[in-house]
Amino acid sequence: MNVNTEPRRDTTELTREELVRYSRHILLPQLGEEGQRALKKSRVLLVGAGGLGSPVALYLAAAGVGTIGLVDFDSVDLSNLQRQVLHGSSAIGSSKIDSARDRLRDINPNVVVDAFETRLTSANALEIARDYDIIVDGTDNFATRYLINDTSVLLGMPNVYGSVYRFEGQASVFGAPDGPCYRCLFREPPPPELVPNCAEGGVLGVVPGLVGTIQATEAIKLLLGLGETLVGRLLTIDAMTMAFRTIEIRKDPECPACGTHEITELIDYDEFCGGSRSTAGDATVVSEIQPAHLAERLAHGEKLEIIDVREPYEWEIGHLPGARLVPLDRISAEIPRLDKSRETILYCKVGARSMYAARQLADAGVAEVRNLAGGILRWIDEVDPTLPRY
Repeated sequence: MNVNTEPRRDTTELTREELVRYSRHILLPQLGEEGQRALKKSRVLLVGAGGLGSPVALYLAAAGVGTIGLVDFDSVDLSNLQRQVLHGSSAIGSSKIDSARDRLRDINPNVVVDAFETRLTSANALEIARDYDIIVDGTDNFATRYLINDTSVLLGMPNVYGSVYRFEGQASVFGAPDGPCYRCLFREPPPPELVPNCAEGGVLGVVPGLVGTIQATEAIKLLLGLGETLVGRLLTIDAMTMAFRTIEIRKDPECPACGTHEITELIDYDEFCGGSRSTAGDATVVSEIQPAHLAERLAHGEKLEIIDVREPYEWEIGHLPGARLVPLDRISAEIPRLDKSRETILYCKVGARSMYAARQLADAGVAEVRNLAGGILRWIDEVDPTLPRY
């Protein structure tokens, strides 16, 4: 785990420069100089420096939150810049942690930035989070979302949740005293192919900005004890109609995390969220093929049917050698034309859509069908880095 923590700043007294910087805060009677000192004393852990994490980090730093912990292990990619406003074109190829830290220091040099360039796991989550006041969830996958929730419940600290998909978003506060946690709303994760992330389904770039700004607002309210937070309420946003709705969420006394407290230690949830398994519930078992193994077989001249189930625009960006395009919504019509005795390899961007298609083929009697583990992105990482990432 690559960790870079800055020295603590013991005083919460405001310098002359800070009095000027935060003067519009201090003018607010609900906040004032005392509230600004409280923000300077506060410590917020932000998991994810992407679409949601960008506005959260920017506004918490600008607001004067004293210490911001950043957890991310990814690098800046060209396709990020449509929504991840924490990063710029000059940062492409560099780590998101380095890019984010530089940007936050430029926004507010008074803020301490703790950088954790690592994947959040069951082995490190409690150690990383225990010294902070609240956790802000800026992730885009179920595995980390459940891990963050259970971490917040075990440590007794609020978790400011956000999620986005296409033109819609959600926000809430979980794990607060007497409030529900994420498991009260969603006890177990659904099959991964039913809940594609932004990489699979797309997202309007401003939607993470909307939701992330709401998360930053909730975090500041929690730190200062201001107003009515989203504890016990789920805020939903539809950007197409600009409709904001709130749904009441009750604490579930049978919740294994915050109700019965059956969950007493953390585990990694990839196995439950499709990260390392080839089945979902009672679905047909489809095996996966690793990119290096597929590359080796192709190099030996094996005759394989390789089908790309992505959309045409994705195909134009780049595709595997010898593959042919059959978008997911046309895979059913393609089945009668397949040679069912020939081994068929399917792939998509990250592996979820192609697994769904592979099960359809297996159910239709295709004798040997496999899914490319990790999709074309993993192929790029492990086999052919000349193909563009997106």
